[in-house]
Amino acid sequence: MRNGDDDYTAYVEASWPRLFRTAHALTGDRHEAEDLLQTALIKAYGSWSGISRAANRDAYVRRMLVNQLISWRRRPLHRSETTTADVPDAGTAGPELGITESGAMWQALATLPPRQRAVVVLRYYEDLSESEIAAVLGIAPGTVKSQCSGALRTLRTRVSQVTTTTGSTP
Repeated sequence: MRNGDDDYTAYVEASWPRLFRTAHALTGDRHEAEDLLQTALIKAYGSWSGISRAANRDAYVRRMLVNQLISWRRRPLHRSETTTADVPDAGTAGPELGITESGAMWQALATLPPRQRAVVVLRYYEDLSESEIAAVLGIAPGTVKSQCSGALRTLRTRVSQVTTTTGSTP
């Protein structure tokens, strides 16, 4: 057993539900969120000696989540994958409780490019400031503002289209 394994295990046990909700908000899909979080945590384990000394470990892992999602979305394989709404094994309620994949807002959020989606999730779901988002994503605060502005403009249009078409509420 490596030094720091107990610290890493304690961190994962304490923060997994919160990080899973973030991954789910980023991906819009429970299974993809599980894969995303597991991949990020594997990478975090490999870098744990540096991450464990950080003042905000979650910031490192959130950045790993966003970077991994952007990397996955660039791959041609991801573009050919499709998810289905019917999952054969329902399982038990998990930390995604309260997140639905059906609302107009979530449907619209799922259509945003990965970086815009990350900005919106980090700003409005994780409640991070523009400077914190800039640090997580490795971009300038002005870029955060422009990405957020563009994403909100797109979301307003798409949510109004979905609600007008279906008669549902966001």
